[in-house]
Amino acid sequence: MGLFSNVLLLPLAPVRGVLWVAQVLADVASKELNDPQTLRARLREAEDAHRRGEISAEDLDRIEDAVFSQLVALQQRGGVS
Repeated sequence: MGLFSNVLLLPLAPVRGVLWVAQVLADVASKELNDPQTLRARLREAEDAHRRGEISAEDLDRIEDAVFSQLVALQQRGGVS
């Protein structure tokens, strides 16, 4: 970009900065949500919570279904080994 473009677009710099931060946060969240290790840890935490009586069997089933669905989807995309 030339000097003239930079001067004209200067008022939009905060908006571009916010959009960049939002994109970085979305990328990090997506990587974390789709990380097989994180999903397995979530499953272990749910099982431990169920053993301690903190969540019901139905809640554990729902969590297991969600985690297994994500793991299967990742495996189909080639993201899980």
